[in-house]
Amino acid sequence: MGVMLLLPIFVALPALAGGGAPAAGGPPPDVVAAQEAEGAEGEEAKVEIGRDVYYKTEGPVVGAPAPKTQDTAEFYPRYNFESRVLLWVANQQHLYYGSFVLAVPIFCMCIEFAGLLSKDKAMAKKYDQLAYDFIKISLTAYSLTAILGGILIFTFLTLYPAFFGYLSSIFRPVMHIYALMFVAESGTLYIYYYGWDKMKEGLLKWLHASMSVVLNVIGTVLMFLANSWIGFMMSPAGVDEQGRYLGNIWHVIHTALWNPLNVHRILGNMAFGGGVVAAYAAYRFLSAKNDEERAHYDWMGYIAMALGVAFLIPLPFAGYWLMREVYAYRQQMGITLMGGLLAWLFIIQATMIGILFLTTNYYLWQALGRMTGGERFQRYIKYFVFILVVGLLVFITPHTIVMTPAELKAMGGQQHPVLGNYGVMSAKNGGINAIIMTTIASFIWYQRGNRVPAVKWAKFGNIFLITFFVVAHLNNIWVACYGYFIPANVRIGLSVPQVAGTLSCLFFGSALNLAMLKQSRELGPIRWGQIAPRSQYALIMLATAFTWMMGLMGYIRSSVRLFWHVNEIMRDNSPWAYTHTIGFGANVISFNVLFFWITIMFVFWLGALGAKKAPVPATQPVPGAAPQPATGH
Repeated sequence: MGVMLLLPIFVALPALAGGGAPAAGGPPPDVVAAQEAEGAEGEEAKVEIGRDVYYKTEGPVVGAPAPKTQDTAEFYPRYNFESRVLLWVANQQHLYYGSFVLAVPIFCMCIEFAGLLSKDKAMAKKYDQLAYDFIKISLTAYSLTAILGGILIFTFLTLYPAFFGYLSSIFRPVMHIYALMFVAESGTLYIYYYGWDKMKEGLLKWLHASMSVVLNVIGTVLMFLANSWIGFMMSPAGVDEQGRYLGNIWHVIHTALWNPLNVHRILGNMAFGGGVVAAYAAYRFLSAKNDEERAHYDWMGYIAMALGVAFLIPLPFAGYWLMREVYAYRQQMGITLMGGLLAWLFIIQATMIGILFLTTNYYLWQALGRMTGGERFQRYIKYFVFILVVGLLVFITPHTIVMTPAELKAMGGQQHPVLGNYGVMSAKNGGINAIIMTTIASFIWYQRGNRVPAVKWAKFGNIFLITFFVVAHLNNIWVACYGYFIPANVRIGLSVPQVAGTLSCLFFGSALNLAMLKQSRELGPIRWGQIAPRSQYALIMLATAFTWMMGLMGYIRSSVRLFWHVNEIMRDNSPWAYTHTIGFGANVISFNVLFFWITIMFVFWLGALGAKKAPVPATQPVPGAAPQPATGH
């Protein structure tokens, strides 16, 4: 394990040496020799100036051009199996675990601070125990992440030496920073975990909680640095048209897609991490031996689900921003994604998003059963189901689809004679925004499950809240329909009022509801643990859908580069430089999901060994200090 943790340092040693031998996989010896020979000609030699392919600024050429690979074993070693699939599996498994160990410490930080700020000592202890349970799960996962990271590096070096060497040479100025941050994160995590009992009171407890902030800052910086590699491959910057480094590492990192990638991935990681922890809680709930255990893991599952969905709700907006930046960077890439070769994958993605929101709503409706008074909302569920289903059908309806010549001939063109008229972007945005607003309303229902507002203005507040949601839905529907009557280049701007309405429901509607619940009459306690077992299978379904969709989006991001290692800079000349069929891609994604869940079940099993907990009594309500959206309890 120690070797795995120090592996990034070994890769980065040439950067630390500042002029020593090239990094592993760096420029070939003949290139290095040529560079040294050129340098020996004298200091008066003219410095060559290159032009940045993205920023259009000029800078001194300080790197070798991107290798011009050939379909030979020298550039692409053969091992009787498709190298790309091996790298795909190694990369995806590392990404799954990396996302998990990034998200869980953030959850721990939120929950630990909630316990510190709680005035109820009993609940503060339960929050602290919950945070400990979370970090205990992630510790084993962190070790697996390090192992998978080592496997990934060896896979790159073995199967794609020229490609990995080129990327290493470009990012060499920050490789040592990445390595040192990785070691710092490892040390902070172990101190944070093993110091839990020693630092449980007074100033030491605040110091311990502060360590969680440091841990998460380091983890986020690591993720941003890793994202810079992806951003560079999709939208290179900081190099000239030959791929030569121009000396500005910030340009290399800060590519056209780096910011939206960072936002999209951190939201996705948080939603994914919440789903995995919720699945762990569901597993422990279903295997619990007594009511106290069921109550504890029911509460744990709800908190994890609530945190995950809190990041799921803005995720479609972040995805829209990413796609918009892709179109702005290269319109052809956007067309390939949304209306060309990869369009069917986005229909699958839309279906998975719909499954996520449907499952979330189903869990919340089931959770009303543990609350006295929750039954009063049951009669309205059928209307919510109708809105969710209609919104999903609109969301997944394609405008144009990729077809075979025979299919094109049978249908009379690339657009379906009926459905093709409906799949415009404003309508799709209307569908997903309707789904999100309905999910927000379900959360508000849940917050009111066992409570009735008792403020003097409760009647006015209820009328205003209902009117606010109705107006937001009507605005969303009107804008979606209006998009059919305006040009496509104008239609894209309609997303702004749609998103504004949805976010207003999220922030203003939730805030108004919580203000009304500050003075409320409780109809009865929350009966933690008294929930139908099928609700726990919904949590497992939620986590599985998150996992599958993460694999799908990774495949889409990689496939949009087509036959380029680095878009328009370094061509992929391997025998596998083609786009797989949707069926093959789905099979590999499913294999990755299955393999991840088999290994994470092992992590769950380890977490269950000798687990200590402070169970939540079956009738103990979660107080107002619970993380959003549980704040109403």
